[in-house]
Amino acid sequence: MSCRGFLCLQLSLGRRLAAWLLAALAVVCSAAAAEVTFLVTSDCHYDALENEDRNQRNRETVEQMNRIGSVRWPDQLGGDPIAGPRGVLVLGDVIDDGDRMLNGQNQGALQWKYFLADFGLDGADGLLKYPVFEGWGNHDGPPPGLQRHGFSMQAELQRRNQLRKQKGSIGNVCPKGLHYSWDWDGIHFVQLNLFPADQPHPEVKYSPAYHDPQGALGFLRKDLETHVGRSGRPVVLMHHYDLQGSNWWHDQQRQQYREALEPYNVVAIFHGHTATDVYRWKGLDVINTGQTENGFFVVQITDKRMRLAYRYKLHKWEPGPDGKRQRHWDGTWGWRLLLDRRLPTSGELNRGAIDYPAAVGNT
Repeated sequence: MSCRGFLCLQLSLGRRLAAWLLAALAVVCSAAAAEVTFLVTSDCHYDALENEDRNQRNRETVEQMNRIGSVRWPDQLGGDPIAGPRGVLVLGDVIDDGDRMLNGQNQGALQWKYFLADFGLDGADGLLKYPVFEGWGNHDGPPPGLQRHGFSMQAELQRRNQLRKQKGSIGNVCPKGLHYSWDWDGIHFVQLNLFPADQPHPEVKYSPAYHDPQGALGFLRKDLETHVGRSGRPVVLMHHYDLQGSNWWHDQQRQQYREALEPYNVVAIFHGHTATDVYRWKGLDVINTGQTENGFFVVQITDKRMRLAYRYKLHKWEPGPDGKRQRHWDGTWGWRLLLDRRLPTSGELNRGAIDYPAAVGNT
């Protein structure tokens, strides 16, 4: 090899080494400086041609999301200003009737337009000022090709995931274009849509078309193995169905889900479908996000701490014109379901020595 060729080889190797070192340094710095704030909601149930008053209640919640940067954390969680959210997670049942005609009109398609007007895609095309990361639930309709009336929410999700991928807001998407994942400051997020299994269980007697998880568990396993591995970095998971013994999916499927998570540092699981709550499931923190019309969760994760609280409408019960008690809201917001959790260090993860103190103000 000539001296010139040898010098070129050295320069090439030097550039590659420098690029590798810069990439490694970026990962280390982002993990060390992790400070991610985001919002979570579920069960918007946008309606059309009936019950459209719910849409206005959803819009009130979106407007509060937009103002959350001017709000402080509850005193029990520090009382400091809430940082600007990176995005909003929406965990299924986005619309109320995914495959239904009413009075000759496609109800699901109209409901979807209401969702788009409020949530948009990237914080620039709807009322919401932040990017949104939605998944589908049991109300949102069957897979593309199985709908009876032309509109498919899942087909819309596929299209939106292509746009997210192009914009760089998500990193990994399943072959069908439905399940997806992304990173914020070294924290790994995975959207699993309906529930984390691969196919409907034969003992669950709901419509297989509407309740097909479409390979979500297989996607999760491969995604975590490829994008998290043995790094120990925090993982946040989200899906629609709950983990409290629901008959919408089988105990065997939930056990397979938990086994798949065992090697990883899962700091939170968010879901919808049932009443708002914060609870523990097989050693993991789980947050049931409730309905959009009532409120949303504010979450912050750093390299040392996770804190979250439910921001909700303070409803009052007052006598109506007929003398019966009716729910009334005067525009006041409050806090409940608080959680303040110290996150394990890498050394504690390696030793398996992780202490989980009780939640703060979990009422």
